[in-house]
Amino acid sequence: MVRHIVVGDLRVQRIERKDGRRSWTIVWPEGTIHTEADRFLRVHDGTGTQKTYAYYLVDHLRWLERECLAFDAVQVRDLERYMGIVGAEVRMPLGEPWRVGKRPYGRSALSIAASCLKGFYLHQASLGINVDLGEKLDGTWLPSRVDRRRSFLGHVKSAMPANPLAPKGPHRRHPKMLPDGARDRLLERVNSARDRLVVTWLADGGLRVGELCGLHLVDLHLRENAACNECRSPHLHVCHRPGNPNRAEAKTKHSWQVEHGTVTGGLIKRVSPAMVHAYFEYMTTEYPRGAGHGMLLVQLHGAGPDSPGPRSAPAGCSAGPGNALAWGW
Repeated sequence: MVRHIVVGDLRVQRIERKDGRRSWTIVWPEGTIHTEADRFLRVHDGTGTQKTYAYYLVDHLRWLERECLAFDAVQVRDLERYMGIVGAEVRMPLGEPWRVGKRPYGRSALSIAASCLKGFYLHQASLGINVDLGEKLDGTWLPSRVDRRRSFLGHVKSAMPANPLAPKGPHRRHPKMLPDGARDRLLERVNSARDRLVVTWLADGGLRVGELCGLHLVDLHLRENAACNECRSPHLHVCHRPGNPNRAEAKTKHSWQVEHGTVTGGLIKRVSPAMVHAYFEYMTTEYPRGAGHGMLLVQLHGAGPDSPGPRSAPAGCSAGPGNALAWGW
């Protein structure tokens, strides 16, 4: 199944595969595939990066169309001007307004856009298109002491990749850390056992929203000495399932399997007593009987005690209080 998401003239297209996996590409208004964009996005097929890059790249391609710039004519100065238009601090004439009515990118979004553009034009250069631009983007710089500490065997590193399009200046080391007392304030505002579970599990388990929404009940080993024999204390297994019905996917892709009804492998995370308490409160008071999907989180709206509720998607969690713990409210 193919679904079109209209974004200006060029469109981001989601492709639903028979095995439940999803891919993303970019098409022209008449529906034909944008060849250059599709070749680049195929490199990231099967990853969450493909979707992210598709939405950042389609905006850049629309700008190229407006500026009448061909791929072989793009220069570093053109890319710097584009980054300035979407929110970066650059000192040069930017041209006509772009993205009218849209907020400029923040620092994190600018970094992603810079990585996307660098990867796209390096891929073009590998095909023999605008090789000079690829050489200018594919630079390196000497690693700092912090770079060496962050990398394994950092003492053998002699160079670090550099991106001239990346935002300059200092940045927070932990941009998503919560302020003191935020968890207690969130728990005071929630009004359901499911939301208390979301807040508690994101805080104590260190789970991403996609990891939490992608959990199945079989992934939870909340008793001592579980049958998987991989962790004595209560724990859970984060398993990458690209075919989840709620489209939640864990970024971690550790191998996992089910043996005799027991999940083994995946990314193992310990579970705190507060997480166990929130789980049993949620399961005994709000989890619908007869839910055939076997997933942990359900949408409470429209779900009665005798009817299975729909799976809770990451977008649903992002609108709730638990998203603050994941995104640094």
